[in-house]
Amino acid sequence: MNARCTGCRVAAIVLILVTALPLGCVRRTMTIRTEPEGARVHLNDELVGTSPVTVDFTWYGDYDIVCRKDGCETLHTHHRIDAPWYQVPPFDFFAELLTPYTITDHREVSLALEPAKAVNRPELIERAKEFRDRAIFAEQ
Repeated sequence: MNARCTGCRVAAIVLILVTALPLGCVRRTMTIRTEPEGARVHLNDELVGTSPVTVDFTWYGDYDIVCRKDGCETLHTHHRIDAPWYQVPPFDFFAELLTPYTITDHREVSLALEPAKAVNRPELIERAKEFRDRAIFAEQ
């Protein structure tokens, strides 16, 4: 055998070993809880479920959270998720690709919903008339 053929075999064996090794990754999850439970939760304008709900997330940063439940005021808030140390370059390369197990990053968000305020019916009708009049005036 020549040296070239031996080099190809060694490269093939190394390639097989590297692809056969279970390489690590980071699994990011977020659990959103509301008080009271049972609110519809929208994460960045996407309905993700009813609280308490656990969802996977891809990036660290700001998230827009909207919670709606009958009998409660709609809650619209932002929540920031900061990256842990192992997700900061250059450490993220090792955590994502070279760790032989899955790293789990789980975050908890707890939100309190306020009871809905009673609607003043006469005031609501008056505001509706004002909007109607402005819309008619804008068309002319």
